[in-house]
Amino acid sequence: MVTYHIISVLVFLTAVFAYVNDRWIKWPPTIGIMVIALLSSIVLAVLGNLIPGISSKALLLVSNINFEQVLMKIMLSFLLFAGSLHIDAHKLKKEIWPVMLLATIGTFLSTFIVSVLAYFLFQVFGINIPYIYCLLFGALISPTDPIAVMGILKQAGIPKSLELKIAGESLFNDGVGVVVFLTIYEIAVNGMDKFSVGNTALLFLKEAGGGILFGALLGYVAHLFIKSIDNYRVEVLITLTVVMCGYSLADYFHLSGPLAIIIAGIIMGTKGKGDDLSPESRDYLSKFWDLTDEIFNAVLFLLIGLEMLVIKINPTIMLIGGIMILLVLLARYFSVSFPIMFLKLWIKFEKNAILILTWGGLRGGISVALALSLPESMHRDEFVLITYMIVVFSIIVQGLTVGKLAKMA
Repeated sequence: MVTYHIISVLVFLTAVFAYVNDRWIKWPPTIGIMVIALLSSIVLAVLGNLIPGISSKALLLVSNINFEQVLMKIMLSFLLFAGSLHIDAHKLKKEIWPVMLLATIGTFLSTFIVSVLAYFLFQVFGINIPYIYCLLFGALISPTDPIAVMGILKQAGIPKSLELKIAGESLFNDGVGVVVFLTIYEIAVNGMDKFSVGNTALLFLKEAGGGILFGALLGYVAHLFIKSIDNYRVEVLITLTVVMCGYSLADYFHLSGPLAIIIAGIIMGTKGKGDDLSPESRDYLSKFWDLTDEIFNAVLFLLIGLEMLVIKINPTIMLIGGIMILLVLLARYFSVSFPIMFLKLWIKFEKNAILILTWGGLRGGISVALALSLPESMHRDEFVLITYMIVVFSIIVQGLTVGKLAKMA
């Protein structure tokens, strides 16, 4: 199928599902679109079994989309930049310790806890999966997804300080999580005999630290160009250049593209709130990236729903996936609790912060994309199905109830 035709069909479906949600269901757009796409996929799959050939076109469409490539190489940079533009660096600075410890120590803890629990759970069901692959699963499912989190938090009614902690953590642990996943993947491919703590730490420092420094340079240089003119058309083009070329350059130099774009976005968003930009430019830039964010979010959650058509269903793995939903939440609780208990010695936290951070840590498309990037030899089918179940539960159940939980707490 021609790429243009695929894009056209996706935009058409996104528009139809968005209209249906806005007109009748009235859920947050990302959740509504994903649920309708998910239900449509199930209906098509059932009809396909009853009437052979009826779902073949939909299956052909979805199978022609490389979800991992589309999200990680194209959409992610736009979505991260649009989200980070709304983060005020001055406010973030006040929450820097909770955000950084949750994004680093919290992600490492969750990765380890999930991997151990997954390994023993597979053993209970008589499925022998090497621990290194379970560690990969722990790394891909542990980061909270900034795209899901920030799309849903807008309407959740969570206290602003806590919202900033959740949003900031999700932005940074996304970048950290991808680096951790790639590091473990390299060990899984090359073997433990070639593993070196020093080399691994150096690789992590280069990718994460290098990505942050590159992003800071990118953000400051782009802002200097933007403040020297007063033409919103050129200013929008400069931000597009930052997102597209910046992400590609980071990838070329083996730096963390997500972290680079996040830092660049935070710097440009914060400085753009001052007097360096005219009100007209600020308004156009804000509206352009808000609209880009909404459209890309809608298409992404449509794709998550449609992925149901190509995921291989296995009843035993589905049962394991149901249990893993609870175990991943448990791991999230402990990985949030330890940093916060330590930080409470000198930082005041909101009431029930641990509970809300646990339930508000949504998983999304990034986890699905990382699972889909695994080769079949690393038990890809099992991990994709389990990841998909966790993501769907996270977005629908947690996403729809986190606001109510915050009000009850």
